[in-house]
Amino acid sequence: MPEDSFQGTVVDTVPASNVFLVIGIPGSGKSSVSEELARRFPLGAHIEGDHVQDLIVSGGHLPSPEEDREADRQLLLRARNATVLARSFHAAGVVPVIDDVVVRRAHLTFYQEHMKDLPLRLIVLAPTPETAGNRIAARDKKLADDWAFLDEALRSELEGEGTWIDSTHLTLTETVDKILGAG
Repeated sequence: MPEDSFQGTVVDTVPASNVFLVIGIPGSGKSSVSEELARRFPLGAHIEGDHVQDLIVSGGHLPSPEEDREADRQLLLRARNATVLARSFHAAGVVPVIDDVVVRRAHLTFYQEHMKDLPLRLIVLAPTPETAGNRIAARDKKLADDWAFLDEALRSELEGEGTWIDSTHLTLTETVDKILGAG
């Protein structure tokens, strides 16, 4: 193959129809739902907030209940980088599906401001905190046992935003079907 085989290749095409932001507390099913949702499109990409955070290999600060300004800064950096990827995929005709733990108004507003000119569809996965806790316990991830405080923040600060789905009694397929039917 000649060296110039990429010359003239256009990366950006007709923009994708949607950009999805799937949010909820840990254990709400964001990653599983987002991956399955992205697979439903001819061209779909799953952008996992945790994986974006993992790109920081030195000096990373994860969010915690204690005040940590550096963790807050990195949380917004992670959101900004996820939106940069989403913009790139969207421009290339690939439907991006971002998943992230977003429970505070300021965090959601940050995402919305960075994607204000995109066809954003906000999906809030809101199973009961007990269901989320059971899902976490069934995985290898070691996280706090009680996420009720995050659920309370999500419900009080983000009420009325986006499409809310209580996936407590829904299968993965039923949840994704519900998202696609809500459009």
